[in-house]
Amino acid sequence: MARRPPTSPELTPLQVRVLLATAALSSSVGLVLELMLATQASYLLGDAALATGVVIGTFLAAMGLGAWLSQFVVGGAQPQQQLLRAFLLVEVCLAPLCLLAPLALFALFSADGPVWLGLVVFTVMVGVLGGMEVPLLTRLLETQQQLRQALAQVLALDYFGALLGSLLFPLVLLPWLGLLPTAGLLALVPLANSALLCWLFPVGRRWRWPLTLAWPLAALAAWLIVPLGDRIEDSLYDDPVVGRRQTRHQRIVLTRRRDDLRLFLDGNLQFSSLDEYRYHEALVHPALALHPRPKRVLVLGAGDGLAVREVLRWPSVERVDLVELDGEMLRLARRHPFLKRLNGGSLDGPRVHVHVGDAFELVRRLDGPFDVVIADFPDPATAPLARLYSVTFYGRVLRRLAPGGLLVTQASTPFFTPKVMASIRATLAELALQSRPYSVDVPSFGPWGFVLAHRPGQALTAAPLPFRGRWIDDGQLQRLFVLPRDLQPPPDQAVLPNRLSRPVLADYQRRGLWAEN
Repeated sequence: MARRPPTSPELTPLQVRVLLATAALSSSVGLVLELMLATQASYLLGDAALATGVVIGTFLAAMGLGAWLSQFVVGGAQPQQQLLRAFLLVEVCLAPLCLLAPLALFALFSADGPVWLGLVVFTVMVGVLGGMEVPLLTRLLETQQQLRQALAQVLALDYFGALLGSLLFPLVLLPWLGLLPTAGLLALVPLANSALLCWLFPVGRRWRWPLTLAWPLAALAAWLIVPLGDRIEDSLYDDPVVGRRQTRHQRIVLTRRRDDLRLFLDGNLQFSSLDEYRYHEALVHPALALHPRPKRVLVLGAGDGLAVREVLRWPSVERVDLVELDGEMLRLARRHPFLKRLNGGSLDGPRVHVHVGDAFELVRRLDGPFDVVIADFPDPATAPLARLYSVTFYGRVLRRLAPGGLLVTQASTPFFTPKVMASIRATLAELALQSRPYSVDVPSFGPWGFVLAHRPGQALTAAPLPFRGRWIDDGQLQRLFVLPRDLQPPPDQAVLPNRLSRPVLADYQRRGLWAEN
């Protein structure tokens, strides 16, 4: 009589619960790692939309590849053992990827290597591992449950884990830990899962102590990787780094060499202390000088306190409202000794009232009206930033602008991105606002553009400055609004207004003269 093949022992309820919990945690880890890679690529390469698209698309395709590959884990005579070994191997492989992938991207960028290729390779590896987990776990549970019940449980826990990871990364992990510490923490989760599975299932008996002892070693490696990452990041800047913060919104880095303090947001230079006065005097004082008597001023962005410093030089100003998205930027401006010395402690002045939040939403809730509104946002290189230069946003600002009030906004570099300034003017014209462009040479950036806007029919006459500026004076004010011909867009090029439904400004910013040549 032929012998029947041995059957696998039925899983206990505890083993089933542990397997499901492990799958949920692995799903969270995989999604957090992909979000982290997309954030890091945006920081290093400057194209957030493309980085997010590459990561999401590649990740989903790789998950499909992983699901297809899982069919080759053949059950045979002992299906449970083989499936468990494969599931355990997925968990073990995920740990070093979490630990090393973000560090490798930093190293590739520092060495001028193929960062995009590295991003795709790591995304594929994580996606394949994540795609294998659901089919493997479903087949494991199918051996003792109906397929319908097994599939429902696995998918439900997998999707819940994805939700957990997608919320934890922006709200907790990124602002509280930063990129590389988050990577170190992530690596510990699949390693702990692996050790737990080995102690719970006989198939992992030989790996129980090696994986258990590997956990504290991995924790030590995670602790050591943070200063290593800082040293790699330091090599990306010409001057020594004197301050760094990773927030939910951006990477903030301060560098300093002798008297030159520089602020970088996501790797992009925001100012140099050697010449920032030219930018901020040009941003603030023309609008205040052209207003008969500015009393209330609204500053949007500019959490470094430098624009507010200039506003407070006007004795007529009674109140300044500052809206800044990133609370950590405000804390840095108030507490970092170099930055606080540069802004003169402006954010702690009795006339200054600080509001933390998204200017797009907050501007509707502020108590106006304001005599002057100063918009000092980053360049509109992405759709989220471009909305702060849109018809909708300027319409909200206009409702908070007093009769006879003035609005001024930075408008990127008119030499390399002339369409940006022209599009901002076209956007303001949609609201029947008249605008005047002007520029100033800032050595760290070259010629920089601004747009001043007001309601039709306002007569603008500059009052004498009540102080002595480093760059600006009454003579500069008189000739400020003569924009050189080579800083204007060619008249034969059509320029569209910037709308929420069509953020053309982001495309104009990215496709400047540097992209055309």
